[in-house]
Amino acid sequence: MAMTMHVDVVSAEELIYSGTAEYVGAPAETGEIGILPRHAPLLTRIRPGAVRIRVANSTEDDVILFVSGGLLEVQPHVVTVLADTAIRGADIDEAKAIDAKRRAEEALKDHASAMDFARAQAELAEAIAKLGVVDKLKKRSH
Repeated sequence: MAMTMHVDVVSAEELIYSGTAEYVGAPAETGEIGILPRHAPLLTRIRPGAVRIRVANSTEDDVILFVSGGLLEVQPHVVTVLADTAIRGADIDEAKAIDAKRRAEEALKDHASAMDFARAQAELAEAIAKLGVVDKLKKRSH
């Protein structure tokens, strides 16, 4: 039997995932991070991207979630993701993400102020991250 840890992914609106896992991959601020049971304690910010959870004792595919940013706390047997926004990968509307990416790219071209530019950059990063999650799910299903 593989070693496991408890994982909670929580957004401001709801608990997105709670269960045991053998592995968690997340988009930490300084790059992708992989977490196994008994990982050293860690607290880091996360950027928009995919959180991948390998469910313990499961033959099914990994759970893939989109997070827009937030915090990741790791304790030896518990991982907690406190996300600003979290969406199950299967619930992402690809058409809306493509449209949001297009709007953000247009806003970057026509920015009127530094604040608009920063907001457009953040929206573009989030849209690209959502599309990355959609791509991971598509590749997995083929």
